[in-house]
Amino acid sequence: MNTEILRTDILIIGGGTAGCWAAITAAEQSDADILICEKAHIRRSGCLAAGVNALNAYITGGKTPQDYVDYAEQDAAGIVRHDLLLSFSERLNSVTEKLERLGLVILKDKDGNYVSRGWRNIKINGENIKPLLADAVSKFPHVTVRNRVCITDLAVKDNRVCGAFGIGIENGTFYVIRANAVLIASGGAAGLYKPNHPGFSRHKMWYPPFNTGAGYAMGIRHGAEMTTFEMRFIALRCKDTIAPTGTLAQGVGAKQINANGEVYEQKYGLTTSERVYGTVCENIEGRGPCCLRTVGITPEQDDSLLKAYLNMAPSQTLKWIERGKMPSEENVGIEGTEPYIVGGHTASGFWVDAGRAATITGLYAAGDAAGGAPQKYVTGALAEGEIAAESMLRFVQENRPAPLDEAEIAAHQAEVTQFLSGDAGSDTTEALEEAMQTVMDTYAGGIGTHYRYSDASLQTADARIRAIEQRTAKLHADDFQSLMYIYELRERLTVCRAVIAHLRARKETRWHCFAEHTDYPQRDDAQWKCYINSRMENGEIRTFRRELTQGGGRNEHPDRP
Repeated sequence: MNTEILRTDILIIGGGTAGCWAAITAAEQSDADILICEKAHIRRSGCLAAGVNALNAYITGGKTPQDYVDYAEQDAAGIVRHDLLLSFSERLNSVTEKLERLGLVILKDKDGNYVSRGWRNIKINGENIKPLLADAVSKFPHVTVRNRVCITDLAVKDNRVCGAFGIGIENGTFYVIRANAVLIASGGAAGLYKPNHPGFSRHKMWYPPFNTGAGYAMGIRHGAEMTTFEMRFIALRCKDTIAPTGTLAQGVGAKQINANGEVYEQKYGLTTSERVYGTVCENIEGRGPCCLRTVGITPEQDDSLLKAYLNMAPSQTLKWIERGKMPSEENVGIEGTEPYIVGGHTASGFWVDAGRAATITGLYAAGDAAGGAPQKYVTGALAEGEIAAESMLRFVQENRPAPLDEAEIAAHQAEVTQFLSGDAGSDTTEALEEAMQTVMDTYAGGIGTHYRYSDASLQTADARIRAIEQRTAKLHADDFQSLMYIYELRERLTVCRAVIAHLRARKETRWHCFAEHTDYPQRDDAQWKCYINSRMENGEIRTFRRELTQGGGRNEHPDRP
């Protein structure tokens, strides 16, 4: 195993949406050395790897950033950080215009205005959006991209980030990275729960299967304050293909109907979680299967949908073609996915200040990794990357890098060596991952229990996840690719423990399906209109409440606790 020491002013963990934009912003505004570590390849990594056909966060004519804050707050039943929402909402349009200058094709009408899809969405041809971002990053000589480098842990001493440790998946290298400031832009967590499709097709899911909650796990292990992990995200998606449903609901006005043809969405509510909840309830009560009503749309709309899904979910277009049934001829079946932890759609993630600084000095988070501000989507992640970059530049100008602890370096080297050279036991990474997903599905509110859980089931989940976690110490890796799988499993298990702790802490049901607590089936504003936050202390995750404040645009928590 080779060992290489790298030095940089700013380390960005994850070359996805927020990570690329943070690098571009920092490079444009300074001559600081910037290093991006991406475990895949920056041209096709993260949530935008396959493309996207709309920007779902944009302030259209007649609307204001505060309107967007109000929308996100309503969808999240009040548990949001107003300061974070407003700060990214104010930048949504400027980052969109900059994306267009980089080459993104945004659809326009005959008058040259963006074509909207509702009051906060605009249509794009976004199959190449990630290569555009990667190309923009590559133009700066003081930005270095290390593809196929998996960051396995942060280096933290006395609550000050000093850098990180990683492995070169293809070159067999152990990396020691010394950095003044570090940005977590590694996305949220998929693969915690048993997915819709087992076996060979288990990676056919809504959220990227390669997003394992790595950044969350690193922060949790080093005592960073985290927030709102109990607000899981469950996507309502096209049945079998797990393709997005928003293009159908907003693009052609398709309503949710049951097997009797009845529109049920108004009955349960129209927030993101309520749309899933209504579908689950209709199926439980025997009125399924549920669909989006597309029968009767025009041939032109058929053609538009075929093209739209080619930009982001080709499997749906292929399904229509293979069946010989266009959406106008057959309604589109829908189902909920397994739960994910993702700060871009819900509010899970690092507890950050207005500059996206975490509670570990020198550590920042943006995009899906940053908590408190849901409904970011693509442009919100870009805006947060921009905000974090500006904050990091101020930090590196005012602070000297902290030295790495040589003993910590040796400990991480020894861990890697142990996984690579130790004897293979009876457990495999894949077997333990399946065991983890079964536990979470059965006892922590997965698809198999219609997303429901109880205090007793969560207690069982916690005990069994801990037991699986202990068994990972004896796993063996034949090469650096399988070594990465071990670290990914450990990351997921750490996040599972945090999710269970947060679900146990919130004694109400505020977001149906997202957090469906059978012991506390009602919403309780009087006691539980608050943030549930957590810290790991001596290996245990301690949860606590933080007061929910009305921000009005100011920094709600200036003390950065």
